[in-house]
Amino acid sequence: MIELIRRLDRSRFEVYVACSHLQGAWLPRVEGCAPITEFPIQAFARASTLAQAAAFARWCRAQRIAVLHTCEFYSNIFALPVAAVAGVPIRIGSRREVVLDRTRSQSAVQRMAYRFASVVVTNARSAAGALAAEGVGHQRIEIIPNGVAIDLYRPRARSGEIRTILTVANLRAEKAHELLFEAAARLLPRYPALRFQVVGDGPRGGELRELATTLGIRTQVDFLGHREDVPALLSAADVFVLPSRSEALPNSVIEAMAAGLPVIATAVGGLVELIDDGRTGRLVAPDDPVALASALESLIRAPRVATAIGLTARDHIARHYSFDRMVRAFEHLYVARLDAARSAAGSREAA
Repeated sequence: MIELIRRLDRSRFEVYVACSHLQGAWLPRVEGCAPITEFPIQAFARASTLAQAAAFARWCRAQRIAVLHTCEFYSNIFALPVAAVAGVPIRIGSRREVVLDRTRSQSAVQRMAYRFASVVVTNARSAAGALAAEGVGHQRIEIIPNGVAIDLYRPRARSGEIRTILTVANLRAEKAHELLFEAAARLLPRYPALRFQVVGDGPRGGELRELATTLGIRTQVDFLGHREDVPALLSAADVFVLPSRSEALPNSVIEAMAAGLPVIATAVGGLVELIDDGRTGRLVAPDDPVALASALESLIRAPRVATAIGLTARDHIARHYSFDRMVRAFEHLYVARLDAARSAAGSREAA
């Protein structure tokens, strides 16, 4: 979203950013792109949220917002209905996952919020299917895959021994880090030089450290936490693994492929769309540490094959997942929906 904000053509679009809290590691990046207005929300059940909704509606009218584009769960349920009340002609919601990590009531509220969207954008066919199953009509679903700044990811020459296995993901249940750890426990007795790097923070941090200790692999697993130097870590690694149980189109895998890394991932969601098994990566069944260990070992034993897969993957990402392509797709969506709304308004006036 930050790259989209930064790269939108300013000769065609005047861009504003609204948020619930002016904080976060990436706030300076956004501040350098566009003016930001804060609408503080502590909890949706509080009366103060109604005041913020009214303020947001006034702001939309004052700025003459023509296109509202939300980017995640909370902005969907807050901004889409309020923008509709404010008369914003085009309201674009987002869906970045296949299976919602939400309560039943939260999922129901988001489905209701989608009713106020002119269109809901998702990044993978699998997530689009989930939207359709939840009642969003096909005419209101658009698929725009994620983009990546390919030049940030420099592949290094890889032809020697495979040693460093990297994963980048929030430490949450659906990312299934335990499968990687179980695969590591199977491989390390035969390949003791392997190191496993885990990038990301989340609620399972303590639990996963304990699991690594229980499996006897704690000294070979590096928990690196949140990192801002992911391109450098990818460049230094030899294989990337994502053992998730649910995914749409994860940026981490796109970035790993852009870095020329061979990727092993589970055959779920948008990963099946992203990876051509055996050519641009390897796909394994979810919840199968034996299959994951086998796929890893096949690359460890054939480093030249791993290198070829990584280079083919980089070429695929450069061709199909650039930021320029993503931004052009969103610009086209904005203009096409605005033109359609104006045409429909003109027809009603004529009638």
